[in-house]
Amino acid sequence: MEAHFDIIAAKVTEAVITYGPKLILAILTLIIGSKLIHSLKKFIEKTIIQSNIDNSLKPYISGISVTLAKVVLYISVAGMIGIQTTSFIAILGAAGLAIGMALQGSLANFAGGVLILLFKYFKVGDYIKAQGQAGTVKEIQVFATILNTPDNRIIIIPNGPLAGGTIENVSALDTRRVDLVFGIGYDDNIDTAKEVFKRVLSETPEILPEPTPTIEVNELADSSVNFIVRPWVMSKDYWKVYYSLTERMKKALDEAGLSIPYPQRDIHVYNTQK
Repeated sequence: MEAHFDIIAAKVTEAVITYGPKLILAILTLIIGSKLIHSLKKFIEKTIIQSNIDNSLKPYISGISVTLAKVVLYISVAGMIGIQTTSFIAILGAAGLAIGMALQGSLANFAGGVLILLFKYFKVGDYIKAQGQAGTVKEIQVFATILNTPDNRIIIIPNGPLAGGTIENVSALDTRRVDLVFGIGYDDNIDTAKEVFKRVLSETPEILPEPTPTIEVNELADSSVNFIVRPWVMSKDYWKVYYSLTERMKKALDEAGLSIPYPQRDIHVYNTQK
């Protein structure tokens, strides 16, 4: 029994002598590495704040960087204490590939969210049209963007297709042009109609003096002479001016004795009987 105990003690001593320094070094590496990773996270977050990158990117960039740094640290520590990391890395790679294939849609949406925030295609509060939908951006999440429609519906669009498709940002710029078309009868006076349009525009305080509003004859249609009326307004006033001008132009044309004709068609009846 005593000889057996001596053998065990000798093996334990040999293991301590062989693996003790490696274990101590691995523990020190783990502690120091963890502190360095913590410092790296703070540095990345500080750099993002000081740069022009949207602060919403902070969880994306810092999270990915810290995760990669931890993976490298843990693999290094495992190698220090004698664990064969080659097989471990191969298993980790295979698992990562399998997970990536299973979640490729989610990863594409995640990458789309990063692109949207990085290149600032739009921001919260913008009115956009994309993927056959339109609404005000309420929230940009990790995997999807949430829109609030004018009739108060919520639309959720995955970031992958959103970032890879066409996006019309209606409110990206400060000013917009209001495009209106008004028709008068062929017997009405064109100059009188222009004066009516100019007067109504001059009485609308939201219309910008520059660029100068466009008032021109655009088309000699089947039943009317059509004018284009295109004033410029601040983006926030677009719909207010659009609806207001449509109503006030109709009333002003009526007061001036100018007609907005109905579609007309001449019918000729021939008597073929002899």
